[in-house]
Amino acid sequence: MYGIAKKLFSGIGAAAAALGCVVVTAPPAAAAGKWCNHSVCIETYDTGTYLGRVEVSVTNTNQPHRISARVWTTNGWSANTKVEDVEKFRTYRDQAYPQRHFPAGTRLCAEGFRGGDSVGLPCVTLTN
Repeated sequence: MYGIAKKLFSGIGAAAAALGCVVVTAPPAAAAGKWCNHSVCIETYDTGTYLGRVEVSVTNTNQPHRISARVWTTNGWSANTKVEDVEKFRTYRDQAYPQRHFPAGTRLCAEGFRGGDSVGLPCVTLTN
């Protein structure tokens, strides 16, 4: 009897440990927050899978550059931000306005360009 109970509790413990590993390795992304990659940051202000406004910032270097960005989701929505000549050591900022709900699991990405070169590509997965 004790052997069966020991095996049962051992199996439950192993299942709980495996579930804990799944939770730890899942991407910790939600719609509201700020994510950065190299010189580019993407920031959202909404919760869940709704995106009303997305802000993109691109940090400039020690010389003036023409800067822009492109924002998109993996389910087909995209927008280009304005092109701006930015002085040295300034940060470019612009917004895109999806104003819609996206399916959970959709990736939101923004790529920043400085002088025509890609300088960062942050992405986040939208979750409920």
